[in-house]
Amino acid sequence: MDGLYFAHGYVLWQMLKWDKVDISNLAGEISLLCGLLLWIVTIPRIRRNFFELFFYTHYLYILFMVFFIFHVGVSYACIMLPGFYLFLIDRYLRFLQSRRQVRLVSARVLPCEAVELNFSKGHGLTYNATSVMFINIPSISKMQWHPFTVTSNSNLEQDKISAVIKSEGKWTQKLYQMLSSPSTIDRLAASVEGPNGPASTNYLRHDTLVMVSGGSGITPFISIIRELIYLSTAFKSKTPKVVLICAFKNSSSLSMLDLILPISGSPSIITNLELQIEAYITRDKGPKVDGSIHPQIVWFKPNPNDAPLHAILGPNSWLWLGAIISSSFIIFLILIGIITRYYIFPIDHNTNKIFSYPLKAFLNMLVICVSIVSVASAAFLWNKKHNAKETKQIQNLEGPSPTVSPNNMVYNVDRELESLPQQSLIQATNVQYGVRPDLRRIISEIKGSSVGVFASGPKLMRQQVATICTSGLVENLHFESISFSW
Repeated sequence: MDGLYFAHGYVLWQMLKWDKVDISNLAGEISLLCGLLLWIVTIPRIRRNFFELFFYTHYLYILFMVFFIFHVGVSYACIMLPGFYLFLIDRYLRFLQSRRQVRLVSARVLPCEAVELNFSKGHGLTYNATSVMFINIPSISKMQWHPFTVTSNSNLEQDKISAVIKSEGKWTQKLYQMLSSPSTIDRLAASVEGPNGPASTNYLRHDTLVMVSGGSGITPFISIIRELIYLSTAFKSKTPKVVLICAFKNSSSLSMLDLILPISGSPSIITNLELQIEAYITRDKGPKVDGSIHPQIVWFKPNPNDAPLHAILGPNSWLWLGAIISSSFIIFLILIGIITRYYIFPIDHNTNKIFSYPLKAFLNMLVICVSIVSVASAAFLWNKKHNAKETKQIQNLEGPSPTVSPNNMVYNVDRELESLPQQSLIQATNVQYGVRPDLRRIISEIKGSSVGVFASGPKLMRQQVATICTSGLVENLHFESISFSW
């Protein structure tokens, strides 16, 4: 019994050990506990049903990294320094961008319980198709940021950026309820991080594009189609033939097809694009005639506190980002070299003491943060001055705020909706009710020297498309999956 008691006490002492000149067991255990909690809340059932728990728990990554560095020491922590250093820069820049509220121009409310938010943006902000941006609505939750696919095109719509939000959770349901009864609001405060997306797109290398979507999975394809509309209209260049296969549960979801045309699009911009839309309504046996399936538009009053969305580092963002990374790291090396030479070195070599490992780790983390914050803040403020000029020009073009009555806080409600599906879009659409798409037959009938097959939607559907493309029944198929589940 004495031996067991001694072993238990010895192990407990080792677990609580925090040595100043050796590995800290306690710090490692705290880091491990934070990592386990982060992993547990990523389980799909917990993440989807308890999103706030998932979201707030992920702030434990700060404690995870801090105590991990305390545990292994600065030398071993340098193994992951490059990736973590870039993450800190990106996270701080997104924090600076999120401090400013963005001008929300309008919203398209769809009968399928989805909304398209249209934000004002500066002309210098460019992005690629299938990009994603994080949106925060303080009136719903000040802490929650949700990622949504950008459906607009930076060339086709130079002054607006749009994202579609499907009502599927508590946060999105509250947003839809607010916008579907807009008589009580004249402005919706919002903040945005991004957009962030792929560095390049490869769909233009194909002569035929087959896009297979299920439900809200159509949203990434809207941005691709708008990009092709721009190329076929502005440059009169030959674009790939597009076959859009979309499956919806109900007839009301057909209104998602209206979003193919931007809110300010002209009736003829789609005529230059070779587009074929095969829509399948799986639950309804025929078209619904008891109500409109077209979106309703809501226009919001401009507010001087809101600003257009700008690229946080201006049009030359890659150049600025390279300057921030290199200069901040040089400053870090200089500062940590000075601290080592005049503070750490004298203690290690002029006394009988060994400089504390946790204190050395803390000094390194502090200097990294100071270097990044100082350089990134300076770059942000420099570009903010240039963005302020464009913001004033955009506000002047919008004109003065219109007067509204107390009972109608949304103005221009009777303004004609410019983006209703035009005749060319209707002619390109074939709707079938009560059936599911026969993907194997449809894909096998597509001809072309290079056919790009994109799938976006439920996991099983994407796996089915991937199986068809890899079966070898059809040649020249190039499969790509687009997943945006959160």
